[in-house]
Amino acid sequence: MEMVKAESTKVRMFRTNIASDPRNIRLAEEFLEEINRTAQFDEVEFHKLLVSVTEGVNNAIVHGNRSDPSQTVEVIIELSARKIVAKVRDKGNGFEMGSVPNPIHDENIMKESGRGIFLMRVLADDVSGKHVRGGFELKLTFRRKLHPQKGPAS
Repeated sequence: MEMVKAESTKVRMFRTNIASDPRNIRLAEEFLEEINRTAQFDEVEFHKLLVSVTEGVNNAIVHGNRSDPSQTVEVIIELSARKIVAKVRDKGNGFEMGSVPNPIHDENIMKESGRGIFLMRVLADDVSGKHVRGGFELKLTFRRKLHPQKGPAS
């Protein structure tokens, strides 16, 4: 895990690369747990991030990189006081976010796939995707609850 801290904007950035083997999804979970040890998210915030990012990594491994372990998925987490931005980048051709069928419609309810994007949209405040050089980037944004600081102001 690489941590880059930009003091001027008070954004902390964490980054990791995961080989595209479905068994490596647990590495995304471990990465987020490591960040949580530093960031100390509240429980709801952490679980929204955990479910959304692991779904994104799973999709990137299986659909974007076609489970090719020679390809990697890059995960970037940017933390600020107001938001958490998670980016998941793969080497695939991407897809149009609007083309993903709603998994709770009757004709899709029995399908084995298609729930990941739905879950991300429910849990994150904003979900977008774009083609980037050499692949596709999924961006998940979570607005943070602002908690008043405890103790005297510094």
